[in-house]
Amino acid sequence: MTKGQIRQSLSGYYDVVTEDGAEYRTRARGNFRKKKQTPLVGDFVEFKADKVDEGYILEIYPRKNQLIRPPMANIDTAIVVTACVEPDFSSNLLDRQLVMLEANQVSPVLYFSKFDLLDETKAKKITEIVEYYRQFYPVYLGGLPADQNVLTEMLANLHQQVIVVMGQTGAGKSTLLNQLKPNLNLATGEISKALSRGRHTTRKVSLLPIGDNLLADTPGFSSFELLDIDKESLPLLFPDFTVLQAGCKFRGCLHINEPKCAVKEAVLSEKILPSRYDNYKHFYEAIINQKPKYR
Repeated sequence: MTKGQIRQSLSGYYDVVTEDGAEYRTRARGNFRKKKQTPLVGDFVEFKADKVDEGYILEIYPRKNQLIRPPMANIDTAIVVTACVEPDFSSNLLDRQLVMLEANQVSPVLYFSKFDLLDETKAKKITEIVEYYRQFYPVYLGGLPADQNVLTEMLANLHQQVIVVMGQTGAGKSTLLNQLKPNLNLATGEISKALSRGRHTTRKVSLLPIGDNLLADTPGFSSFELLDIDKESLPLLFPDFTVLQAGCKFRGCLHINEPKCAVKEAVLSEKILPSRYDNYKHFYEAIINQKPKYR
């Protein structure tokens, strides 16, 4: 048996690459269907192959995380593309994405796009927001397309990572993906969205080499619901809150109704962005009010 990583899935076939760079085309054994397991791009697997195009996956190693759309496993980093304008900047959506990434053990890298389209007043406001997030996450700021120097700097800090690009509709995910891997030729803009409606597309996901990293060839995370997060875990997913947690009077403080809460004090003294705390309260309310899930 040989160990490798699934780099592409297509029509029931899985292309697996071993540590020494050899590639095998494999299929999954029937017992995976009985166990209701489906191999995913990014999975580390044990397989057996007598020929390079006739292999069988025998075991899937435990995953650290997985996505529904696109179907992938073991993601290390997500480049979150957030528009400064067109569409307007949404702190709620950005924080929702960051919470979901933290919950799934995916490291966020933030790219604020379309900064060049802002007037002086709006640019000043966005810059203040960007500088706040820069305290806790790697942050890059620029136009669309992105400046090549910015992309070079971004990738220089990423090594041996499985990377997805994600973000709101219209922020420029496909444009950034095309810049990171020019031979992708992904369609961009409203015209491509109109053309793709109703068209049959082959469900294919690939991991493509980019430096010493692997880049998913399709934008990730189309759903940003805060499912499977409980109210006790939520504050731990805000790094700007966790650095203050020890200053709260009560252990396990939820930063909502408790007295002598260091987080609420930091909001009042403007050390925490008010929008950040407002979003936290919004997520907290959504979690405590969601209907129980029965499985």
